[in-house]
Amino acid sequence: MESGKNRIITIIIAVIGVVAMAGCRASNVATAGRTGVEPYFKSEDGLALKGYDPVAYFTEGKPVEGLSEFEAEWAGARWRFATARNREQFIGEPEKYAPQYGGYCSWAVSHGYTAKGDPEAWKVVDGKLYLNYDKEVRARWEREIPVLIQKGDENWLSFRQTRPEHKGEGSN
Repeated sequence: MESGKNRIITIIIAVIGVVAMAGCRASNVATAGRTGVEPYFKSEDGLALKGYDPVAYFTEGKPVEGLSEFEAEWAGARWRFATARNREQFIGEPEKYAPQYGGYCSWAVSHGYTAKGDPEAWKVVDGKLYLNYDKEVRARWEREIPVLIQKGDENWLSFRQTRPEHKGEGSN
């Protein structure tokens, strides 16, 4: 009888160990995808581009604040639009309108770290929207656009796997 109790206790301990190990593995899998940067930089209230309309950069050639009545969810962020038409255009082709490098500063990404992107410090290059930390940083970035975009593209791929240093205000 005593050996039967010991055997049951041993089985229970083994089952608890297996369950605990499975839980650790599941935890590692669940967090593995979160080791890199967030796909899109967003404000504390979850807005991408601080609520500016991403389509307006292409259609109006300037930053335009979006309205809460024209909102869409995409890639873990809330996006706002100045018009229903802009929202529909975005929903149809979000990658076409969303900023490169997740809306982080293009200069920073090309130099191996992240910083917030300012929707007022923008530039469209070859049909793609890029943001920078501020207009002064954008001016430096504009002097070396082809090289810095190439470096930024390379770094962004690795940032999606491993979170780089984030400098300045706002972190995701």
